[in-house]
Amino acid sequence: MQQASSYFERWKQFFIIFFPIVITQLALFSMTFFDTTMSGHYSSTALAGVAIGSSLWSPVNASLTGFLMAITPIVSQLIGAKQDKKVKATVHNGIYVALIIAFILILINLFLVPILLTHMHLNDTVASTARHFLTGISIGLPAFFLSAVLRSFIDSLGLTRVSMVITLATVPVNILLNYLLIFGNFGFPELGGAGSGYATGITYWLVLLVSILLIETHRKIRHFQIFSKPSVPSFQKIKEILKIGIPNGLTILFETGIFSAVTILMSRFGTDIIAAHQSANSVSTLLYAFPLSIASSLTILVGFETGAKRIDGAKAYRHIGMITAIFIGMLNGTLLFFFREQVAGFYSSDGNLIPLITHFLLYAILFQFADALLSPVLGALRGYKDVAITSVVAFISYWIVGLPVGIFLSYSSLGAYGFWIGLSTGLFTAAFILSIRVRYTEKNYTF
Repeated sequence: MQQASSYFERWKQFFIIFFPIVITQLALFSMTFFDTTMSGHYSSTALAGVAIGSSLWSPVNASLTGFLMAITPIVSQLIGAKQDKKVKATVHNGIYVALIIAFILILINLFLVPILLTHMHLNDTVASTARHFLTGISIGLPAFFLSAVLRSFIDSLGLTRVSMVITLATVPVNILLNYLLIFGNFGFPELGGAGSGYATGITYWLVLLVSILLIETHRKIRHFQIFSKPSVPSFQKIKEILKIGIPNGLTILFETGIFSAVTILMSRFGTDIIAAHQSANSVSTLLYAFPLSIASSLTILVGFETGAKRIDGAKAYRHIGMITAIFIGMLNGTLLFFFREQVAGFYSSDGNLIPLITHFLLYAILFQFADALLSPVLGALRGYKDVAITSVVAFISYWIVGLPVGIFLSYSSLGAYGFWIGLSTGLFTAAFILSIRVRYTEKNYTF
C-alpha cells in the first residue's frame, strides 16, 4: 500500500483492496452455498440437518475468525508506521492463540455438542446429519484458524489478491468433495448432508497448505520470514490481540448468534420452514460478502492511514466505503426482488419448499439496506482500534431489541417471517448507534 494524495487515488486504492476481498468472500461463502444447495437436492431432511449444524458452527466460525482479525488493524498500523520488524512476532502470537482456540473447540465438539443436539428434540435423521456434519468440520479446525491468522496478515499488507488466489484455488476442490461425499459418487461413501461437513474440513487443510506456500514464495511477503525461527510468546502482544479481538469477536458472535438462535426457535414451525429459512439465509449470507468486504477494506485502509497519522485520509476512505456499500445494497436488493423465484429454484426442486423460500427472500431485501449502513461503520471502527463499544451495541441491538421483536411477531399472522423483521430491526438499530460513534471517534481521535 502507498499514500494516496487525491480523492481519485483513494478511490483507486480502495478498489484495488476491495475487489480481491469480495471475490475471496464470495468464494468462501460459496462453500456454504454449495453445502446448502447440494444437501437440499439430496433431501429436505439432509438440508434441515445441515441447517442445524450450520446454525451451531456459523456463529463460532464468524466470531472467532473476527477475533483473529485483530491481526489486521495491528499489522496495518505497524506497516503505516513503517515498523515492519514487529510484524512477525504479532503473527506468531496470533498463531499461538489460534491453536489454543482450535483445541478447545475440538473438545467441545466431542463432549458437549451431542448433549446439545439431544436437548433440541430434533427428528432423529436431522440430528444425526447435524452431528456428523459438525464432526466433519472439526477435523479441519486447526487448519481453519491458522489460515484465518495468515489471511489477516496477508490482507493487512494490502495484498488481497494473494488471499483471492488461495481461495479460488481451493473452492473447486470443496465442490468436488461435496459431490463425492454427499451423493457417494465414484465409489466414495454416501454420507448425505454430513458429507458436506467432511468436504469442508478437508478443504480447510488444503487452504492452509496453499497459504503457507504463497507466504514462503511471494516476493512481497517472504522477507517477513513468518515461518523461520518462532517468536517467544509475548504477553504484551497477546494482550493487544485480545484487547481488539474479544470485542470484535463478540460483536460478530452477537450478530451471527442471533441468526442461529432464530433457526433453532423456528424448529416449532417444522422441517420445511427450517429448510426454507436456511436457503434464504444462505442467499443473504452470500450477498453479505459485499458489505463485509467493504468493511474489511476499510479496516486495512483506515488502519494504514491512522498508523501514518493521517486522520483526513482515514475519514475519506470511510466516506468512499459508505457510498460503495449503499450503491451495492440498492443493486442487490433490486435484483433479489425481481429474481427471487429463480434464486429459490437453485436451492430446491421441492414444490412445497420453493414458495416458502421465495417469501423469505422478500424479507432478505431488508438485510441488504441494513448491512450497507452497518458494515462500513464497523470496518472503520476496527481500523481505528475503537471496538470496545461495538460488542455492547451489538448485544443491545440484536438480543434486547431485535430478538424480542422477532419472537413477538412470530406469534402473529406473520409466523416464522416475523423473526426476519426482528432481525432487520436489530441491524438498523446497530447501524444508527454506531454511525454516531464513528463520527465521535473521528472528531476526537488522538495519535
